[in-house]
Amino acid sequence: MLHPVVVHHIVNTLQWPGLRPLQEEAVAPLLAGSDALLLAPTASGKTEAAMFPVLSRMAAENWQGTSVLYLCPLKALLNNLTPRLATYTGWLGRQAAVWHGDVTEGRRNRIRRERPDVLLTTPESLEAMLVSVRTDHRDFFADVHTVIVDEVHAFAGDDRGWHLLAVLERLRRLIAP
Repeated sequence: MLHPVVVHHIVNTLQWPGLRPLQEEAVAPLLAGSDALLLAPTASGKTEAAMFPVLSRMAAENWQGTSVLYLCPLKALLNNLTPRLATYTGWLGRQAAVWHGDVTEGRRNRIRRERPDVLLTTPESLEAMLVSVRTDHRDFFADVHTVIVDEVHAFAGDDRGWHLLAVLERLRRLIAP
């Protein structure tokens, strides 16, 4: 059910014989646009379980602009994920970019001008974008179709979880039709 280009690269670039069970199970609901909570051990392929169906929808539905937000609790995790997600988006001729507190203003300006298809960021940086006078947040986020929250357990049980919920609600209200 995945987009043919994604399947081609899974088989030929990654040289995987197939998807892992969690990845297989995630395809149908994520292609349908359903909310999902993917639970699995570290290094079990959760990132791919979320991204392959989302990228397939992006290609099939021809999403334009920044259409996927990928939220993580830590800048280090974002920095680690960015090359991998840039590779996956590149399969489709798309781009991924990271935005957090260590990203230079020059790089941020480029992201504002040349909006990536997938933006990796923290909830704190997302909030900063939503209140910044330098970012036309209504225009920048107008094309968001999907939000992926990685390591969601890191937000549970403390103020960061409440902050994440508040930022997501603010985003939802901003992009609601």
